[in-house]
Amino acid sequence: MCGICGYITTKDINIASHVLDEMTDALSHRGPDDRGVYAARSKAGINIGLGHRRLSIIDLSQNARQPMSNEDGSVWLVFNGEIYNFRDLKPQLLEKGHKFKSAGDTEVIIHLYEEYGEECLKFINGMFAFALWDSRHNILFAARDRIGEKPFYYTDCNGTFVFASELKSIVKYPYFNKELDYVGLSKYLAYEYIPAPLTIFKGVRKLPAGSFIKWQGGIIEVKKYWDLDLSKSEKGFSLSESESLNKLRALLLKSVERRLISDVPLGLFLSGGIDSSIVLSLMAEFMECHKIKTFTIGFEDKSFDESGYARDLAHLFGTEHKERIFTSADLLEHIPMISQIMDEPLADASIVPTYLLSRFTRQHVKVALGGDGGDELFAGYPTFQADKFIDLLAGLPIFAKKSLLAILEKSLSVSFGNISLDFKIKQLMRGSFYPPLTRHFVWIGSFTPEMQSCLLKEPLLKTAENIYSDISQLSIQTASARKRFNSLLYLYTKLYLQNDILTKVDTASMANSLEVRAPYLDTELLNFVETIPYNFKIRLFKTKYILKKAFIHKLPRHILKRPKKGFGIPIAIWLRSELKVYLRDCLSHDALRKTGVFNPKFVDTLIDEHLSAKRDNRKLLWTLLVFQQWHNRFF
Repeated sequence: MCGICGYITTKDINIASHVLDEMTDALSHRGPDDRGVYAARSKAGINIGLGHRRLSIIDLSQNARQPMSNEDGSVWLVFNGEIYNFRDLKPQLLEKGHKFKSAGDTEVIIHLYEEYGEECLKFINGMFAFALWDSRHNILFAARDRIGEKPFYYTDCNGTFVFASELKSIVKYPYFNKELDYVGLSKYLAYEYIPAPLTIFKGVRKLPAGSFIKWQGGIIEVKKYWDLDLSKSEKGFSLSESESLNKLRALLLKSVERRLISDVPLGLFLSGGIDSSIVLSLMAEFMECHKIKTFTIGFEDKSFDESGYARDLAHLFGTEHKERIFTSADLLEHIPMISQIMDEPLADASIVPTYLLSRFTRQHVKVALGGDGGDELFAGYPTFQADKFIDLLAGLPIFAKKSLLAILEKSLSVSFGNISLDFKIKQLMRGSFYPPLTRHFVWIGSFTPEMQSCLLKEPLLKTAENIYSDISQLSIQTASARKRFNSLLYLYTKLYLQNDILTKVDTASMANSLEVRAPYLDTELLNFVETIPYNFKIRLFKTKYILKKAFIHKLPRHILKRPKKGFGIPIAIWLRSELKVYLRDCLSHDALRKTGVFNPKFVDTLIDEHLSAKRDNRKLLWTLLVFQQWHNRFF
């Protein structure tokens, strides 16, 4: 796991050597073990610079240093990630005459590219973002993994193509002009993250998951090489339920085995939830349980604490378990730190505990497995249950829904607990005004178009007109309910998983120089999951049906039966207590005038409603707070 950056241009400009050094060292947290740069001017007059910060995981020797080249130095690579099937690919390449100087996975990419060109991507099973300079054909070829575990940002700075793992590196390029992208801002306010390819900066883009980008002669071409195709499950599924369970178990077992390859100590994020518990049961197939290191954090507030479940599992399996309980003071102390690690605003408050868990884990190991992806691929969120009966409400006339919402606002007293009943009911009603696919992102998001018309200042209102265009662009247009559910799974994977969950984990873990691996996102497993019928994933109101059934004999009943619980913190309560002064200060009229995008009077209303317990505006206020913190840092 590492950090990469670089530039390429046909322009005859003098790029000082310190520029590449500064861009590279801005990523030092992603790779504290080593650094390397490669800069050259080709015979064709092309200036190329590649930078790399290394977190040494596989092959710790100097032979695995990056930037890495092929035998004759005509191909150079910087790579961030892990190729889990490199041991399968290497013998095939040796048979074709390729020579290796290292024992790791990086060099496999170089020789795959030499052999297959851009088709090399179809052979790779892993998480990755890389950039490869092919001096023979004057091509810069870069790619991102299928689901988007590793980030890749890029921009055109006056004819120079600049890229990096994080925006903080691109900002170091001297000709980069920091300017807000108001469409990106509007998307952030709605989703609480910025969907690829947009970013918060005008002119900067995220390479979408499953895509590659090719630069040649100043021309930039972006192409998709892979996509999740859940329509396969609608074309006939030949396996019985029993056969499906066996195949799912076998593929997950193989996925975990691949992710145990490491030349440094590794462990497991153990939340006590279903996904990480299954990973633990599979790790136990390959390791003596007392050698498995499991890591959990908990909270004093019991409505947010899951540490007891994790403790039970660790005791059951006999792992080397490490746990830390955080107080509210501990969490509050780290909120300013979180704003310093985010290059784009991300209003998922669970980044705070994810950061703390990563920091705690990094004190003991360099690699951790996690359970990310299980909810999106196997329909694990409560919103999928809600979708089963929301059509009844959605069919009501608008005036009736408005009347019902008004009644609920008055009759349901506001509670500030962890996803309280009144909060869920009101969010459910709010989403009922929107089309079936859109309402899910209204439920889990923040500012709707109507709210943004009150929040944003006049010149910015047009940016809010097509907030949910990503949904219509990405969604699989279907008529039947069954197909609609597949569309939902697809959207959760392309939007929420890629741009929120995986971004959060990468940001929080790499800020602590920790690599996190996700067994549920294995390529072979993905290829199978996309063929499984929806009613194998959710049956009646039972989420993750097939996943739970596949491990019914491996895990305790109370773990398999427990309801979904997010990795949350008591933001709603803090905004009325410990963070009250901070809230008022960050969202004061003076502060908002300096930012220049929000209507102070409307923000005052949101604050007053929350403080007086008239409404639970936790998501709205946290979204604004995160943006203000981000803006203060970059502007």
